[in-house]
Amino acid sequence: MRIKPLGDRVLVKPNKEEEITASGIVLPDTIDKEKKAEGEIVALGNGENLAKLNLKIGDKVIFEKWGGEEIKTGIGNEKVDYKILPHDKILAVME
Repeated sequence: MRIKPLGDRVLVKPNKEEEITASGIVLPDTIDKEKKAEGEIVALGNGENLAKLNLKIGDKVIFEKWGGEEIKTGIGNEKVDYKILPHDKILAVME
């Protein structure tokens, strides 16, 4: 399935959450882990405000933790998590 965001929206694939703490403790799947606010742009809409940000597919970005809509796509166990974010939820580009 191919997803094309509309207007001033961006499709981001969030970075996978850490499973092991800095001290080496493995976190179980049942724990409520804090969501990372980093990811990679997978697709861009064609809105005017988005064009001003000069973002490109493949850019690594930091976004608001609780902004946007979460979606899952894929078949069976091959599901991938994505976020659809409005342009104003993108906070920075990592270089």
